[in-house]
Amino acid sequence: MKLIGIADTTFARVDMGGAAIDELKRTGTGFKVVRYTVPGIKDLPVACKKLIEEQGCDIVMALGMPGPKEKDKNCAHEASTGLIRAQLMTNHHIIEVFVHEDEASDPKTLAWLAEMRAREHARNAYDLLFRPDALTKNAGRGLRQGFEDAGPVRE
Repeated sequence: MKLIGIADTTFARVDMGGAAIDELKRTGTGFKVVRYTVPGIKDLPVACKKLIEEQGCDIVMALGMPGPKEKDKNCAHEASTGLIRAQLMTNHHIIEVFVHEDEASDPKTLAWLAEMRAREHARNAYDLLFRPDALTKNAGRGLRQGFEDAGPVRE
């Protein structure tokens, strides 16, 4: 049985981890979910590393919602860099799922975006583990998680 880790934060204004878990349950079987919630976005790299090394997760999703200020963007960049390092240190995928608060102009759209991005990346995590050919079939298609797909440059 495969293990999928969900690392999320109390700082996020939407329960992105819950949305990801719900989507994983709808997507398929053959896995167990391990959830680890931390206070903020810069806590995600160690949470993901612990999920992999201490809990035995095969893949992890790191879900967070940085604020709109410049210092929030800097924290998100630092967290992203930490997630990349954790991937390289553990040789496991960590799917970064960040939704910046300034990506939407109103709370309703922000909540929709956070949930959709979490759900679409949950399917990506599942596909990486169980159906990697599904991702290969979509290479170069300009797919986006949350907002409308950009589409390929040429058909």
